[in-house]
Parts: sequence; structure tokens; C-alpha cells
Amino acid sequence: MKSNAINVTEESFASLTALWKSQNRLDWNSIFVLPAWMQVWWQEFGRGDKPYFLNVKQGEETTGIAPLFLQGKTASLVGSADVCDYLDFIVVPGQEKDFFNTLLDDLKKRGIEDLDLGAVRPNSTVMTSLVPLAREKGCEVSIKQEDVSVELELPDTYDKYLALLEGKQRHELNRKIRNASAEGKLNYRIVSDKAELNKTLDDFFKMFTESRHDKAEFLTTDMETYFRSLLDAMAGIGLARIGVLDLDNVPVAMILYFDYRDCIYLYNSGYDPRYESLSAGLLCKVMSIQAGIESGKKVFNFLKGNEIYKYRLGGKEVPLYRCGINIG
Repeated sequence: MKSNAINVTEESFASLTALWKSQNRLDWNSIFVLPAWMQVWWQEFGRGDKPYFLNVKQGEETTGIAPLFLQGKTASLVGSADVCDYLDFIVVPGQEKDFFNTLLDDLKKRGIEDLDLGAVRPNSTVMTSLVPLAREKGCEVSIKQEDVSVELELPDTYDKYLALLEGKQRHELNRKIRNASAEGKLNYRIVSDKAELNKTLDDFFKMFTESRHDKAEFLTTDMETYFRSLLDAMAGIGLARIGVLDLDNVPVAMILYFDYRDCIYLYNSGYDPRYESLSAGLLCKVMSIQAGIESGKKVFNFLKGNEIYKYRLGGKEVPLYRCGINIG
């Protein structure tokens, strides 16, 4: 007879990767909780902290993973707001209460007094399961909205997508497409081959830094190293993409995104300033939406930030919360 006893083990990045590749019921619910993503973040930004990857098992089955790092008496989810838009635990659906009960008990035994969790979505396990449980246990909980993510539910045809837009925005978008098409042949293509992605990345960085001053300031040497490592790791598991908009076979705009499950995650973008009058950056995103619809995707996630173009292209806000829990 198999035992159903609950036990906990600590995992490494290697064992997490093996667990992700294996057949299990865990919900790896976004790109930001994948082992490949977390490992790159840790290598670049996890200096001086202690990783703590708790695996809660019931018998032989893993019911949840807590990807945490410890700083003194505080535990936080692996990631940071500047490059990881939102975070969460990795749990088998329906096993959340048992998982979080075990996690809280284990953290208290280790002398952890505070959980600093953010940013998290309203539908995260943090908000739907951990927060109610913590309050039930009498823990002090603080929740504060700190940002928004913007996403678009994709219909099954591009015409239906256009119909979702406000009349003024639909008219303006069609006008921009006509104007750009009058200058030459527009073509949107997707780069997914690992070697080709690495080669295309230099052109992407050039557009990224030239299209906006704040992006040029953001792309420090350390951040460029992180982007290159991240693209290499995510390409290694088949999720990285660069979408390229060509005008008469000349690249004029690019987006860096990740294709995971039924969602496109728009991570960053840039365009050649010489084609700013043609709205090359915006059109590249529109054609990526069209390509996503045609490939059967359900969500186009513009990710964190309230830039106006996201709303004009049909995106809706999802609040992001910072959650603190005192368990001491």
C-alpha cells in the first residue's frame, strides 16, 4: 500500500527542471515560474541570497512547489519586478490548502517571520488560497495594488478582433496600415530557431535602445547579459520568439515575446526611428496579434505597464498586488 503521508524536500534548479519535464499535475501557470526563467534570474540577480525550493509531497506525488529565496527572517518568491511581471507558487489544482498549510508550518520552523510576495495577479494561488488561509490562521496580511498588467482575449478570427476595437481606433489602425503599405510591401515573420534568435538579438537591441530614451537607460551591461541569457534559455525549451516587421525586406520593427500554452507574452519591443512616421512599432504588435489569432492563441498578454497603445489595441487591465504576510 502506498503511503499518503505529507513530507517536504528541498529541490535544486536541476531537479525542478526534471520535475517540469516530467508528467505531473502541477500548474506552471506562467513563463515567470518556469525553472529555465527562474534559473537565469537567479544567476544574474540572486547574489547573496539563499534559495529555498520547497517540494511538498503527498506520498509519491508532488502537490506544490514554493520557489522562494530567504533574506534573514523574510521569504520572497524568486524574481524581481523589473524583469518578472508577476509571480506565484506552483501547485496542483485542488491541493492548495494542504500545500500552503505545510509551507507555512515549515517556514515557521525555519524561523521565517514574513512573506514578501509581489507582484501577484488576482487569480494567483497567493490571492485565492494563501491569503484566505493566512487570515484564517490569524496572520497579519497586507495587500496593496502596485501596478497593472494589460491583456487581450483573442477571438478566433482577425475580423472579429477588429470588431472588438472602438470605431475610432479601428479606423485609425486601418489608416496606419494603408499608409505603411503605400510605402512598400509589409511582411511579418517570426524567428524561433535558436541560432537565428541569437543573431537577430543584436538588431533587436539596436531598435530597442534607439526607439526610446528610457529603454536605452534600462539596457545596462548587466541587463543586456540577462536578456541574452534569458533568450538563450527560453529558446532552449522552445518558447522564445522575435517577431519582425519588414518593409520591402528591410526590418523596421521587432518584438521579443514568449509563446507558452495558449498565450503570447509580449516582453519587449523596438523599432527603427526612421520609420516612426509609419507607426512601425504599433503595426508590428498588431501583426503579432493577427499571427496569434491565426495560430489559435487565446490571450495576447501585453504584460506590465499602462501604456496607452495597449488599451487602443483592445487590452484590458489586470491589477497586480504586492502581498505581505506576517507568520511569526
